[in-house]
Amino acid sequence: MIYTLKVKLGSIWSADIELMGQTTLEELHLAIQAAVDFDNDHLYAFFVARNDRSSSRVNYDDENGRIYHTQIANMFPLPPKNHLFYLFDYGDYWIFKIFKSRKAPHEPVDGVDYPRVVKESGEKPVQYGIDEDEFGEYE
Repeated sequence: MIYTLKVKLGSIWSADIELMGQTTLEELHLAIQAAVDFDNDHLYAFFVARNDRSSSRVNYDDENGRIYHTQIANMFPLPPKNHLFYLFDYGDYWIFKIFKSRKAPHEPVDGVDYPRVVKESGEKPVQYGIDEDEFGEYE
């Protein structure tokens, strides 16, 4: 089955991403990285909590290995009043909130590659605030 997830970065950017139900959280990480054009060069984790600063959370990360085995179809529905968050780069703390769309899961469409972005709004964030071309080569 194909699920549609809405991925939001505050009020800056959002995208609807269609993906297979058996997509793992690691594969979702890669899909989000591709959607925002980030370099995949930092640690990341997913967690379920009431808000992004909650100390009471269920972590899905490299240390516990859950990102490699947990599939999207098994994540939803989330516990009441909880949300799925994706944290990329513990230093810059890029935090994305992920919602399951109200669109019902559906069969894959022949010839379509998943995951895929089906809708996008806002401006993509700039991972690194310095434009190398503006300042020349770094030494």
